[in-house]
Amino acid sequence: MRRKGLAVLGLAAALTIGGAVTVLAAGWQQTASGAWEYYDNSGNRETDVWRKGADGLWRYIGGNGYMVTNSWIDDTYYVDNDGVMAAGKWLQLESNSGNSDGLVWYYFNSDGKRVEGMWKKISSKWYYFDEDGEMQTGWVLDNTYYTNESGAMVTGWQKLYPPEDEYYEEVSKNEPVESNSGDGTYWYYFSSNGKKVVPDDASGSEYQERKINGEYYCFDYTGRMQTGWRNVGGDSTIENYKYYDENGKAVTGTWMSLYAPDEFDDYGEVQWYYFDSRGIPEMGPEEGQATSKDLKRVNGLTFLFNEKGNPIYGLHKVYTDEDAGEYTAYYFGSDRMNCAMLTGKQKVEESDGNVVQYYFLDSGKGYTGVNGGYLYYMGRLQYADSGDKYLAISLPTSSGVKNYLVNTSGKTVKNTTVRDSIGTKYKTGSNGIILKINDEDVGGETFASPQEPLWWESWDNY
Repeated sequence: MRRKGLAVLGLAAALTIGGAVTVLAAGWQQTASGAWEYYDNSGNRETDVWRKGADGLWRYIGGNGYMVTNSWIDDTYYVDNDGVMAAGKWLQLESNSGNSDGLVWYYFNSDGKRVEGMWKKISSKWYYFDEDGEMQTGWVLDNTYYTNESGAMVTGWQKLYPPEDEYYEEVSKNEPVESNSGDGTYWYYFSSNGKKVVPDDASGSEYQERKINGEYYCFDYTGRMQTGWRNVGGDSTIENYKYYDENGKAVTGTWMSLYAPDEFDDYGEVQWYYFDSRGIPEMGPEEGQATSKDLKRVNGLTFLFNEKGNPIYGLHKVYTDEDAGEYTAYYFGSDRMNCAMLTGKQKVEESDGNVVQYYFLDSGKGYTGVNGGYLYYMGRLQYADSGDKYLAISLPTSSGVKNYLVNTSGKTVKNTTVRDSIGTKYKTGSNGIILKINDEDVGGETFASPQEPLWWESWDNY
């Protein structure tokens, strides 16, 4: 049997051997020098064996026949200054492995064996011991768990310095380590079993989201909690991005003005985003490709989002029947701060800078037809130039066309006869439809096509 002499701190247990010493009698005997020996029933001096004392505690007789003190036995057991085997207790000793400097903690089970290479629950807390039985602190087991200064495994949120190998790995790439707080520490979350939260290998994503206590958080492949924009879905669409505030919580159910994620940031300007109850940014089609089904209701107002997740503003073409190619105008306010869909009569600045009256139904659709005595097409007021006085317009309908006569204010000319600036004579009915021109029936004749809205170009929205 092997033994090593080591100092024991804070331990003092008296060796009590009952009865008077009888030379060569079976049991424990003390020599004149004070050393202890053990004799069997035949009076033979024993070596390399464990024996109990009268106090019921185990002691070890070494190869020289004397009781061992302050020593490791088989690198598994330890006997203290009184020779008593440590059992069911902690001991702080000089490292027995040579891998650590100074004092380290060991724990010995009730049978005296030290705990090695495993987790051990002691007084309701978990501790990890390496293959040499030394209690570990800090990051353990491939940086999957963390034990505090007392060695106890932590759970829940912890603000920690990253493992040294991760820190130096990033520094070697010339990538500065940006911590959550600026002091080099990061927030990590450890589940009830002590494992830190990291993305699943199967996800294929550098980042992954987890729901913790009713809130969504994002973690990178090392388990560091993230803030700001993060792609948690893989594909490069705005719907796969989420935004995490300074506390790491996903922004949900609200508007926020933010700089776009780098791959969507064409102009370096702050944009508006709306995040739903799961934190997913609202997203729509490319401008000019939207249908009425793409309209989104948010807090009682209607918006149209583009493919970058921003609510658009201004006058836009929206398909009402994509299959038939039918479309009309919708109006989403004059700027990015006022971009909810508007209805009723509106003064709209068109893309050429001119301000024109429009009329939109409650659904937001630009109206085609006569309303309040004025003629509209796709919501846009139709009117004659000031130099012409009147304008004959062929308005398309489901059954063909209807020919209307409007004046310079866009009002239909009803139930009268008038002449334009070049002398052309028009006779109209009670609904403003042209009946005769120069006293001849109109018949199937058509006139000027209605003026379509002047759509806003996409670059005007950024």
